[in-house]
Amino acid sequence: MRWIRYTVAGSTAYGILEDQTITQVSGDPFDGYETTSTKHALSDVKIELPLVPKTFYAVGFNYPEHVREIAAKQGVEPKLPTQPDVGYRANNSLIAHNETIVIPKVATEKVQYEGELVVVIGKQAKHLSEADALSCVLGYTIGNDMSERTWQASDRTLWRAKNTDTFAPMGPWIETDVELDKLETIVRRNGKEDIRFKTNAMLFGVERYISTISQVCTLYPGDVIWMGTDGSSPNLVDGDIIDIEITGIGTLSNPIKLET
Repeated sequence: MRWIRYTVAGSTAYGILEDQTITQVSGDPFDGYETTSTKHALSDVKIELPLVPKTFYAVGFNYPEHVREIAAKQGVEPKLPTQPDVGYRANNSLIAHNETIVIPKVATEKVQYEGELVVVIGKQAKHLSEADALSCVLGYTIGNDMSERTWQASDRTLWRAKNTDTFAPMGPWIETDVELDKLETIVRRNGKEDIRFKTNAMLFGVERYISTISQVCTLYPGDVIWMGTDGSSPNLVDGDIIDIEITGIGTLSNPIKLET
């Protein structure tokens, strides 16, 4: 099932997307719903954020090649994490599919994308084992963890580097029917492929992270976990368009604009 949150004629609702047609629902995928007779063409609506998370978890250094490339750029030996590393992001940074990423005028030229799988929690959970971890998952969407690398190197909390307004595009919808091992992530800049990697080739997988978080933090419906990225990005400039595709889920697309 593919859940989409959208606005049409000034009204925002959830719907179920099949092919290019949305069937509107009364309610939502977290607290229950009923289908209605109202339908919309996908092309006739504005796609909104698929949800506004209660807690916005983010994973760091979860792909070996990403760790190696960052280390190479810093001129140091790569050190692969030995345990899951969990951080947080701010909701002010979230924007929807097709909305504009704005690079602040005070940023340096080192602004880069990070294409990520996003886990959407559907049920309250605590103390989950890895074997039971996926039982709380509603589905998956796509994130772009935009990063200002100069700030990232200097700001201990990453408050600017990754939480600047518009720096967390997410969407375009939530896909519930996902086989993690079959997913592939492809990032295109201005229509040209920059990077491609197996989405589930993580140091620590979705099950490990959910289990780790749930030992100390209650997971709630509508929480999200961004699962990290592989490879590295070029510096982005005004006018770039970034498309992040995860096969079986969809494509998240956002243009880049330099603040004037």
